[in-house]
Amino acid sequence: MRTHDDRPKPDAEDEEDFGPSRSELRRNALDMLKLAGQLMDLPPSRIPKLKLPEDIVEEIGRTRKITAHIARKRQLAYLAKQMRRHGDEAFVDARAALGEDRDRQRQEAAHMHRLEAAREKLLTGGDEALGELFDTHPHLDRQHVRSIVRQARSEREANKPLHAFREIYRLLKELEASSEDDSAE
Repeated sequence: MRTHDDRPKPDAEDEEDFGPSRSELRRNALDMLKLAGQLMDLPPSRIPKLKLPEDIVEEIGRTRKITAHIARKRQLAYLAKQMRRHGDEAFVDARAALGEDRDRQRQEAAHMHRLEAAREKLLTGGDEALGELFDTHPHLDRQHVRSIVRQARSEREANKPLHAFREIYRLLKELEASSEDDSAE
C-alpha cells in the first residue's frame, strides 16, 4: 500500500507549463476593464496623447457615443476585450499617464487641505495664529490681514456669503506660491 509520502515526485522536466490560471486570467480581464473605464473617463482631447492602438481609439469613440447604461456597460466590456487582444505592452504608456494623474490629483488635494487647515487656524487661533503668519511672512500688510480675518469671522457667524473667507484662502495660496518661488531660486 502506498502512502502519501511514497508518491513519485515529478522532475522539473516532467512539469508542463499550463499557462496562467483561471483566476489570473480573470484578474487580468478585470484590470483591463478597469483601465478601459479610466480611459473612458478621460477627456477626449487626452486620448490621442496616450499612444494607443488606432482600433482602440476608434472603439473608445464609439463607446463614448452610447448613453444607455446597460448598453454602455456592455460596450465597455467589449472595449476591454479588444484591449486584451493587444496585450499589456500596448498600454504601458496609458497606465503610466493615468498613474501620474492620480498622483498629481492626490498632491493637489493634499495641498488644498493644507491651505484650508491654515485658513481655519487663522480663523479660530486668534492672535497667536496671526503672529505665526506674520513671523513667517514679515512683508504682509498686517492691518489688511487682520481686517479680512475679522470680516471672515463675522461673515461665518452671520451666515453671510463668505467673500473674506475665500480671500484668506487666495492670500494663503499666493503666499505659499511665492515662498516656493523663493526657495527654488
